[in-house]
Amino acid sequence: MDLKKKQTDANLKPGNRTVPGRTIPVPHKDISERAKEMIAAPYNVFINWNLNPPTKEDWRKIVTKVSESSAPAVNKLIKDLGLKVEQLQIGGVKCYRLTPGSIPENHRKQLVIVAHGGGYVYAPGIGSVREAAMFAAFGGYTTISVDYSLSSETPFPGAIEDMIDVWQTILTEYDPRSIAMTGTSAGGGLIMATILKIKELGLAMPAAIAPSSPWADLTETGDSYKTNEWLDNILVSYSGYLGLAAKLYANGNDLSHPLLSPINGDFEGFPPTILTSGTRDLFLSNTVRSHRKLRRASVPAQLQIYEGISHSQLSFDPDLPETREAYREIAAFFDQYLIS
Repeated sequence: MDLKKKQTDANLKPGNRTVPGRTIPVPHKDISERAKEMIAAPYNVFINWNLNPPTKEDWRKIVTKVSESSAPAVNKLIKDLGLKVEQLQIGGVKCYRLTPGSIPENHRKQLVIVAHGGGYVYAPGIGSVREAAMFAAFGGYTTISVDYSLSSETPFPGAIEDMIDVWQTILTEYDPRSIAMTGTSAGGGLIMATILKIKELGLAMPAAIAPSSPWADLTETGDSYKTNEWLDNILVSYSGYLGLAAKLYANGNDLSHPLLSPINGDFEGFPPTILTSGTRDLFLSNTVRSHRKLRRASVPAQLQIYEGISHSQLSFDPDLPETREAYREIAAFFDQYLIS
């Protein structure tokens, strides 16, 4: 049967959409050559997307192995970007402060707090600083990377409690109007959940936030969980380790709880927000839904979407032109709202 007729017949009635199996080519317009290579890469080359650790101890072993193997690359990144890195305790939480060799005059009294990605299971220790390092270098800020509690040790609400402890301590040293928060993936969701908690506690808000490809909904809710399934070459599918990581972090709590899935929270009073994603990102709907909900709450919000990019790929490669562009767009957004 002709494919056009077959598809027409399969979609004659209202309801779920039926699509044919197909091969998606690598985009070739308005995208860098380096990005094309990243898009064409096989499924997750950093972490096996389909891991299924049966116990917390098995998770710990995998996380330790990944952390040990990635540490040399992170240390090289810090060196190549010319950053100074210091380990310190803030509010009893291990953090890293990253300082670029040159800081623009208007950024010298400002601070950016970074919550790293990794599904709430990956990137402890020095592995947590990759995003903070690139933002320090390309945005020109002192950054604080929070090495928050991970699920295999201290599940929900441990990470949020760590973020609040850090926030309350930093407020004793900085004007909140000079502070921004950013994070990618789980880190983006954690930033949004932290803002909900800050609001609940009646604390001062940061001046702006930048959740990139945020895990704003831990349930498999949103169009791109299906439309970008098998197309995103990083997360690939919720049926891989992602769904297991959600349950591990939730620790028996309802995945739809607003502090687990902040898309279900009240966004009124959120700081100005810039969100970033890509057209192949499994979390594209998380990002788009968050943007629309922010705008409906009258929050100044900006959305940037990159052609062909899968989940969090803009936080991987410092030499990717789109990476530098994305971080500089975020810095320009922060410049509108942070006092100097």
